[in-house]
Amino acid sequence: MDHEALKRDEATGASGKGPFLPKSPSEALRPERVPAPPRRSRRARSQIVIFLNFLMTLAVFGCGLAVAAFYYVVSAFQAPGPLQTNANFVVRNGSGLSEISANLERNDMISDGRIFRYMSATYLKDGDTLKAGEYEIKAGASMKDILDLLRSGKSILYSVTLPEGLTVKQIFDRLNEDPVLEGELPQQLPSEGSLRPDTYKFSRGTKRTEILAQMREGQQKLVDQLWERRAPDLQLKSKQEFLTLASIVEKETGKDDERAHVASVFLNRLQKNMRLQSDPTIIYGLFGGEGKPADRPIYQSDLQKQTPYNTYVIRGLPPGPISNPGRAALEAVANPWRTSDLYFVADGTGGHVFAATLEDHNANVRRWRKIEAERGQDPSVAVDGQPEADPASQPQTQKRN
Repeated sequence: MDHEALKRDEATGASGKGPFLPKSPSEALRPERVPAPPRRSRRARSQIVIFLNFLMTLAVFGCGLAVAAFYYVVSAFQAPGPLQTNANFVVRNGSGLSEISANLERNDMISDGRIFRYMSATYLKDGDTLKAGEYEIKAGASMKDILDLLRSGKSILYSVTLPEGLTVKQIFDRLNEDPVLEGELPQQLPSEGSLRPDTYKFSRGTKRTEILAQMREGQQKLVDQLWERRAPDLQLKSKQEFLTLASIVEKETGKDDERAHVASVFLNRLQKNMRLQSDPTIIYGLFGGEGKPADRPIYQSDLQKQTPYNTYVIRGLPPGPISNPGRAALEAVANPWRTSDLYFVADGTGGHVFAATLEDHNANVRRWRKIEAERGQDPSVAVDGQPEADPASQPQTQKRN
């Protein structure tokens, strides 16, 4: 039974659909027909789907491009710059980011002004700006280094020194001569004594009027401060008198250990209604703020010339300061030494010798004249200090003017 069934299967073929026919070798090697893929649905062939697929592809490509561009920009921003040697760069007042970026690129300090401008705008917060001034850009500085420097405001600082004892006119001359400061000074000079001598630091682009404002404000604060701390029995009546006497002390001596002593002499003479007889007041009366020419001595004849400032002629203080005194001279007048001295004269060593009596003073004057004679001094030139036995130097009984 089973044998017959096996024969039947061989006759009909394994598929059961017909007799099994053997294939030739060429037919066996021929590829069988592959069934066709299923047809795409109408929805898959929609134009909207195709467009959305395009947009998705475009977005992915754009994101990749943006990431690559951002990486390039950040890398360029932080990479060493093209500058070969240290160089100075000036940011002018009112310069915008575009102008600064272009100038940096023009001077070969950065490789791309657009990158610097874009990244700077990203880094700068509200109210944060690039500060005006002159900066030293280091060789190889990156754009980020330069941005940090310009944001910091740590610009190159210059200085102008205005020593104690200069007149306002002389201070104006020095400010005008400074090659870094900018702008014009006012035509009308401030009052004498109103400017504080000091060394002032500034960056390129600073106006001369800015330094002038600092000097005026500084002197006003200093005078107010020291006037409040003056000796209780100081006989000066006002800050104007205080400033005037300090300006005379400033011109009489440059030695720190003498100022308070010189101040005591003048205050003692004022108390006794004696003329101050200060040589610097003669000079100011003759030459004003311009100052005495270096080769022009004070002659004996100058002592009696009628000017409002000549304290060999007038009694009391002159009408105003004769210079701009510094802190040391102001402090000396605010708190002078307590002495009985009424006279002083040069001692030949750069300082002065003091005396309480006319007799001692005359001896000191003769000693000084001998020194001057040995140096070949013209006898017509006045002695530094009150003249010997001058009747004008004697105490007066009437009240001070």
